[in-house]
Amino acid sequence: MIDIGVNLTHPSLLTNVEQNILDWQEAGVSNIIAIASNIEESEQLSSLIQKLKGIHTTLGCHPHHADSWTHESKGQLLALFKTCAKAVAIGETGLDFNRNYSSQENQIRAFNEQINLAQEVNLPLYLHERDAEDTLISILNTHFDHEINGVLHCFTADKNTLKRYLDLGLYIGVTGWVCDERRGQDLQEAIKYIPQDRILIETDAPYLLPRTLRPRPKKNHPKFLPHIAEQIALILNIQEKELIRMSRSNTERLFCLN
Repeated sequence: MIDIGVNLTHPSLLTNVEQNILDWQEAGVSNIIAIASNIEESEQLSSLIQKLKGIHTTLGCHPHHADSWTHESKGQLLALFKTCAKAVAIGETGLDFNRNYSSQENQIRAFNEQINLAQEVNLPLYLHERDAEDTLISILNTHFDHEINGVLHCFTADKNTLKRYLDLGLYIGVTGWVCDERRGQDLQEAIKYIPQDRILIETDAPYLLPRTLRPRPKKNHPKFLPHIAEQIALILNIQEKELIRMSRSNTERLFCLN
């Protein structure tokens, strides 16, 4: 199976990365996509993964870091895409009006420029959205007059919001949030409406530790992806191996993985 969302530069994963790779491979996770949050992480991941098998990466700037986006940032990312054959998407990009760690103006500016970059390099968008649904959809609609090539990463909302993103043609990333008996109820209902050819699975490790894991570890890890897959398959009333097959096929198609 493939974990489409791993924050590999976090110390809990970056420290002793070789052992962590063995751990998730032993659990049945053959490939991961590492997520970049800013230019520095994009450069770090581009270098790090060159000699590591089974790892691809995104390159981009998370809305939390949009205040650091400059007139040079797009060019820096473009240069990285030209040299990193294992870069498969632009992101993590989007809008986060929940925490507003960066100004909304700068978030919108960085998002627009990264959409332009995605169109220039012909790669999918790796999208983040919190409390900015209307604005994000409006911006996407100004750039695209057809289905959007990309994934809404770490989807946690309800079925009405899900429909809006599916109508754009996006894939949907489902995390261990689906295992949360308190906060995950909307998601548990919404995933029943994700078409089989649009669902992707991810841990967002080391964050979003599934609450149903016992004994409970301190940090999330890609090796826990089978637990998330099991929970999703249970909700969808399908065999776990079928969910894994579907999500892997979808991941390979979206990110053009060989």
